[in-house]
Amino acid sequence: MKRICVYCGSSPGNSPIYYEAAKALAHELVERGFGLVYGGASIGVMGKIANAVLENGGEVIGVIPQALVDKEVSHHGLTELKIVSSMHERKAAMADYADGFIALPGGLGTFEELFEVLTWAQLGFHQKPIGVLNVQGYYDKLSQFVDHAVEQGFMKQAHRDMMLMADDASCLLDLMRDYVPLNVEKLIHRDET
Repeated sequence: MKRICVYCGSSPGNSPIYYEAAKALAHELVERGFGLVYGGASIGVMGKIANAVLENGGEVIGVIPQALVDKEVSHHGLTELKIVSSMHERKAAMADYADGFIALPGGLGTFEELFEVLTWAQLGFHQKPIGVLNVQGYYDKLSQFVDHAVEQGFMKQAHRDMMLMADDASCLLDLMRDYVPLNVEKLIHRDET
């Protein structure tokens, strides 16, 4: 892996632990020689992880739609800032730059990005590792819900297992390093009528 795409909130959250987790992940990325790919904003957890990677001498590539640049939320001190026309183009570019994905705590955008790359992996569009940094149990209920989807027959356990989870950045990056892509097809079930 050369670069890790990190999905995270443009808000700070209600606890300083989220900023601390972003800084810890940034330190681990730089220590291991990984560049950061992220959404290009200067605010919230997004801005914090970008600044922390830069302060530690790492590479940061931001990808942001022009509409958000116009709202003055883009980060101007990055290694590279790629301005795109849409959110769809943003997500595709981030995925192309990245060799793996990590979700830090965030909101709807973070959830959507995480599930999109999981879906792409399930469908065989990529075989990159996907991690979730479960800061103070932030993703516990999401993990339980995904387990429920498996129990109810809407998801295979093998596909659920593609979502690697740890509460420590170093442990999560170790899991991602050791990840072996699964070779399980997504079967299309047809109702027999």
